[in-house]
Amino acid sequence: MKASVSACPVPTEQQPINEYQELTDSWFFSWAILDLQRYIRKLTWVWIWSWSIAGPLAAASFVPGKYPGKFALCGAAGASIFVGLTLLRLYLGWLYVRDRLAAETIFYEESGWYDGQTWTKTPEILTRDRLLVSYQVQPIMRRLKRTFALLALFFCIGSLMWIFL
Repeated sequence: MKASVSACPVPTEQQPINEYQELTDSWFFSWAILDLQRYIRKLTWVWIWSWSIAGPLAAASFVPGKYPGKFALCGAAGASIFVGLTLLRLYLGWLYVRDRLAAETIFYEESGWYDGQTWTKTPEILTRDRLLVSYQVQPIMRRLKRTFALLALFFCIGSLMWIFL
């Protein structure tokens, strides 16, 4: 069920609270709110499937029989790029909703791109939206940032390993 405020002139689908609800209900963006085990499983599946592209490219550069270490590191790094892009898309979607929820004024379109308007939130709506940001969206953003940091750490470790191969 969509939350709506009758005093709000913003079309229902453009209200930040409803945009937040759409993200939590969506197949892809809801990955960020899964429990930790399922979240990691989803990203691991992206990494595994990415090997179908990264593996042949790595094999073309480093023959697996001759350079197994470089092949594995190159393939893992290539597959990790897809994980990074997935995380980036998740992050940008949640960032957009966070910014819309935290903003005091909302830009919206009544019927098309040519008739944009702004609406200043009432104090009650602003308080509700900012509480939602603090207690629901910010933890998601922290999780995504930590995942980015962990991915960067893996790249650094892989780079150090590359030096010694």
